[in-house]
Amino acid sequence: MQPEPAQPKPVALALQGGGMHGAFTWGVLDRLLEDGRLAIEGVSATSAGAMNATVLAYGLLQGGSDGARLALHDFWEAIAHSAQRYNPFRWLPWFKSSHTLGLNHSPMYAMADIALRLLSPYQFNPNNLNPLRDVLGSQVDFAALREHCPIRLYLCATNIETSRIRIFPPEELSIDAVLASACVPTLFQAVSIDGQHYWDGGYVGNPAIFPLIYHCQTHDVVIVHINPIVRHGVPTTAADILNRVNEVSFNSSLMREMRAIAFVTSLIQQGKLDGTEMKEVWIHSIRSDQTMAALGVSTKYNADWNFLCSLRDKGRAEASRWLEQHYDSVGRRSSIDISGEFL
Repeated sequence: MQPEPAQPKPVALALQGGGMHGAFTWGVLDRLLEDGRLAIEGVSATSAGAMNATVLAYGLLQGGSDGARLALHDFWEAIAHSAQRYNPFRWLPWFKSSHTLGLNHSPMYAMADIALRLLSPYQFNPNNLNPLRDVLGSQVDFAALREHCPIRLYLCATNIETSRIRIFPPEELSIDAVLASACVPTLFQAVSIDGQHYWDGGYVGNPAIFPLIYHCQTHDVVIVHINPIVRHGVPTTAADILNRVNEVSFNSSLMREMRAIAFVTSLIQQGKLDGTEMKEVWIHSIRSDQTMAALGVSTKYNADWNFLCSLRDKGRAEASRWLEQHYDSVGRRSSIDISGEFL
């Protein structure tokens, strides 16, 4: 007789934001779903991660793992088509080729970067048009997801006036909640929900780990990084300096949570805390700093389909390596040295 297949191991996912670099996370999710040995209990996500997480949840609701893989593919394809439709410079050959150059070499990016330092979205986009709203509305039935979300889903946004993190749980999912989590303040007007105003969640939680600790039964949290923690060399151009400032600030909240997790884990392992009252958390990390650090800053806005697919393929490859090297750690221990990696 054939042995019974092993039950999938439950995990929680923490998905970072980072513009179109979120296609890397798409690839990671696609590979984990294809593999089938992990059961996703919950997801905490920010910005592009929030979009991936929302589409993932809706796809799972519609058709399980295969439905989620299809939903993610269709969402990112819709993003690429939308970018082409709304891009008034798409017919200029130097604009298209500048995407593949990587970037700070793009004339359009340089022009837009200057403009965004002089004009706010309230000035250059007074009607508050956001193509992402149409894409999300066409891809996700938010009423169905609020009623029957198949996973514990938590989206992070930043309350502008209080500087506090806002966590949107499954019952509060909406297009506005996703857009709030992804609201880059230099590109979009603040998102208003119930009289409160929000910017991108990356400023205070990219992503937040604590909802997964509080609300999920699993001890295992798999972080999918798209903001490089390590970037060798000192940036010297204005664009590179601002990009690194953004990366450091968007990683800072995660680093603080890792410090707290490491501290509590140490106390539990030393017997100074009761492990039945304080849950030990096992951290896993899927990332490729080398891949992300090689990308220029303007690629965060590059929605070219071929570029998105190349990032997806890199995410799939990184997830495959992680499964091969660290799957056995899931359910037993952290697969990274938290102190060495984050502290």
